Amino acid sequence: RVFIVEDEFMLVMLLEELLPTLGYEVVGSAASVDQALGQLPALETDIAVVDVNLAGTESFPVADALRERGIPFLFTTGYGQQGLPPRFADAPVLAKPFRRHDIEAALSRLRAAH
Repeated sequence: RVFIVEDEFMLVMLLEELLPTLGYEVVGSAASVDQALGQLPALETDIAVVDVNLAGTESFPVADALRERGIPFLFTTGYGQQGLPPRFADAPVLAKPFRRHDIEAALSRLRAAH
């Protein structure tokens, strides 16, 4: 079960179509930090895909909340690992733009690590 935190509507639609073909159920999506933090307590999710930049706002509070709940996540970003604060140095990062194989491999690695 995957929670998508992404502000690009087309990318959300793409993931909502793609993830079920890879064996994942999309349990929700949020386009902002406030939306994500509001939904998170009620969600039953196993993994999250979190865009680093949500309409100019960094999503790190969402990542902190996911960590507190023990939910593994990966960041998506066009800026690479160097755009992350030190506390997320160990977080997996999927570079945008990505292809089907990239997200499939990244989610498989995330599941295997947890």
